[in-house]
Amino acid sequence: MSTSANGNGAGHGSLAATRHTEISKLDRVVIRFAGDSGDGMQLTGDRFTSEAAAFGNDLSTMPNFPAEIRAPQGTIPGVSSFQVHFADYDILTPGDRPDVLVAMNPAALKANLGDVPHGGTIILNTDDFIKRNLTKVGYANDPLDDDTLTPYQVHRVAMSTLTQGALADTGLGKKDAERCKNMFALGLLSWMYHRPTDGTEQFLREKFAKKPDIAEANILAFRAGWNYGETTESFATTFQVAPAKLAQGTYRQITGNTALAYGIVAAGQRSGLQILLGTYPITPASDILHELSKHKNFGIITFQAEDEIAGIGAALGASYGGALGVTSTSGPGVALKSEAVGLGVMVELPLVVIDVQRGGPSTGLPTKTEQADLLQAMFGRNGESPVPIVAPLSPADCFDAAVEATRIALKYRTPVLLLSDGAIANGSEPWLIPDVETLPDLHVDFASEPNADNDSGEFWPYVRDPETLARAWAVPGTPGLQHRIGGLEKADKTGHISYDPANHEKMVRLRQAKVDGIDVPNVVVDDPSGGKARVLALGWGSSYGPIGAACRRVRKLGLPIAQAHLRHLNPLPANLGDILRSYDKVVVPEMNLGQLALLLRAKYLVDVHSHTKVAGMAFKAEELQDLFAEIITTEAAK
Repeated sequence: MSTSANGNGAGHGSLAATRHTEISKLDRVVIRFAGDSGDGMQLTGDRFTSEAAAFGNDLSTMPNFPAEIRAPQGTIPGVSSFQVHFADYDILTPGDRPDVLVAMNPAALKANLGDVPHGGTIILNTDDFIKRNLTKVGYANDPLDDDTLTPYQVHRVAMSTLTQGALADTGLGKKDAERCKNMFALGLLSWMYHRPTDGTEQFLREKFAKKPDIAEANILAFRAGWNYGETTESFATTFQVAPAKLAQGTYRQITGNTALAYGIVAAGQRSGLQILLGTYPITPASDILHELSKHKNFGIITFQAEDEIAGIGAALGASYGGALGVTSTSGPGVALKSEAVGLGVMVELPLVVIDVQRGGPSTGLPTKTEQADLLQAMFGRNGESPVPIVAPLSPADCFDAAVEATRIALKYRTPVLLLSDGAIANGSEPWLIPDVETLPDLHVDFASEPNADNDSGEFWPYVRDPETLARAWAVPGTPGLQHRIGGLEKADKTGHISYDPANHEKMVRLRQAKVDGIDVPNVVVDDPSGGKARVLALGWGSSYGPIGAACRRVRKLGLPIAQAHLRHLNPLPANLGDILRSYDKVVVPEMNLGQLALLLRAKYLVDVHSHTKVAGMAFKAEELQDLFAEIITTEAAK
């Protein structure tokens, strides 16, 4: 759904309000929808997010769902949630804690109650608070009857009963009618926060176009939730969050995986090359395959292989044939693809390897986020096998990161590792749709004639561009350009198989020099204090949002702090060493056990302060705020 910046929601229809309620104007709100994995919480959250985007709010989301396809109903392992943070200003994270928790059952309440601040609002589906469901999650007493919820503003709503009543005349059975209760909850929250409604009704009609009775049932449930808020006396206050003042342009809500897919499509258009995605489905990267499969009209071929190795093999084969090969996976898949990545390094062909990181090791935590594949990306191959590494910082930034990874792969004839992660992949935010003509020109000049520096008239595949050290790229079948490539070491220039020690030394150093010489922009430091800050917070990947939000909070306390973020992790920006040495303390928060910190210490001999987290969840701004404030205070006292 697209919208123009600075809109006020006009033109988006809503159900008419009649009852007078007090309207409280807020600058930001965090809402979390939580329920059983079959309760449709992801759909509910996504629809609320879409309406917030259409209204013009800035937003950031955090889906959280179980790894099991169907965990036991009503249990804590089966709880699925969706958190949305929307505001009238530029925000950086999905929010630390929900101001409003919508809990569809006891398991959802117990799993999420600890995150709700005292005074927060909790909306409960009381129909599911029966003894059996309470026992499943270890409630000895009904929290609705004791003092468990005393610190909160609690609204008890019989959502299942009310939904079934609203659908009594539709002919749906009780079970099917109850499945619509998530739309009841969405309607109620849409009323509370003055969200547009026409977009949701249109969406439901399109989603269930082949089942119009289901579509209308969901719409009736949605309207029933809205009308409940309008008619009940339980809610005396509604809330308004004005549109954000974003840069002018056309925006749409986008997830990280969708943005990666669009970036690959754009790269294909700007390069003029056909794209082949060779991949194998794996959480949380599968949506890249799903999205790219919709865009065959842009010269995109998607190939779902039988395994990870076949997927990258097909992608590398496509690059050999003159297309751009892309493969997508998560951490365990990168391990399986490592030999083929090494082959890509040896044959020096462009290849984009997208790793949407998740918790490990092994299959680990498939639906939880982590940043623990950095060292695997750097060194996870046999021999000296250098590859460039690019990491997006947010869902919308995934588009630009994909274009940048493709630029490097094509210009320098090398595999590139693109490190996204689960928080970015599944999260969403507004994306300013770019003018395609402003994107970099990625066209490639293929070899067209023999290039040997003797009179043989041969084509030598390892003759290099003196500036980039990239080798010539010849499309198989081009007359006169017969050549051989493969995994065995190549002789310089001719590409013949060579076991000569001096040649191997030369080729290893050439491949390393090619990666070291990649043109990447200098790192930019954000320091509103004008250079007074003595502490630098440095991050990479999805830590950008929590670090940035924490720095904002620390500055509001009157404490100066500088922030910098790395998109290019190999090679690192040329000015990074000087920047690191110019601060008394460098703090590096990572969702691993200190992998970037290890690299920085080794390369620059700077004793960075490593702050790590491997809980399967992103950093909270509040925890980094406390960390930064303590370090700044300590440094100032020295």
